[in-house]
Formats: sequence, structure tokens, C-alpha cells
Amino acid sequence: QVQLVESGGGSVQAGGSLRLSCAVSGYTSSSNCMAWFRQAPGKEREGVAAIASDGITSYVDSVKGRFTLSKDNSKTTLYLQMNSLKPEDTAMYYCAARSGACPKTTGGSVAFRIYFFGFWGQGTQVTVSS
Repeated sequence: QVQLVESGGGSVQAGGSLRLSCAVSGYTSSSNCMAWFRQAPGKEREGVAAIASDGITSYVDSVKGRFTLSKDNSKTTLYLQMNSLKPEDTAMYYCAARSGACPKTTGGSVAFRIYFFGFWGQGTQVTVSS
């Protein structure tokens, strides 16, 4: 049974940093795409960053240069280092996974569509105050 468990959320002031972790268990696929999504109150869930099996990462424009996605050598833990946090980063952050390559749009960027990812964690709250 695949389980994704997020941790590391919290409350910080604008400009601060947090590191989110996603512990993965029961996932045996050697080819996969793992991602972080976030959902603010009253808004749709949106993609933040994704990492493919080969380690290539992709970020949405709003977090480029501030967030860094990585995974440990055993590939059982996914990390999202978030620096220079802004109040608009406030959201519930979710870890997600899918078998196979990261889905792409016709333009070649990662397609952060919820229905492409079959496994989800319960989320961890990030609150950034101004």
C-alpha cells in the first residue's frame, strides 16, 4: 500500500524559510514522478514543483528561485526547501506521486493536473504572515 506522509509545515514570517518532507512507503515503481501541490482557502489546488526519476526538477513561475525540490538517495523521502516565503505561499501543501514520466503540456512544461497523480498525502499547513 502506497503511503505519502508530509511533515515540516508551520507558521513563519514573510522572508522566512521552511523545509517540507514527504516520506514515501510501499511505492516500488522505478519510473515515477513526484510533486508538491498546494491549496489555499477558497482556491483550486495548484502544482508547485515536480521531480522525475532522473532527478530533473520543474517549478511553477511563482516559486522559481525560491523553492528547491530534492529527494534523498534512497528515493524514499522528498523535500521541498522553501525560502523567501511570501504571504501568498500560505496554503495546505500536498505531496503527490504517479508512475511513469512527469506529464507534460504541449509546450513541454510539467502538466500539474490533479488527475495525473494517483497517490496523495494528507497535507501539511504552511502559513506565512506579513
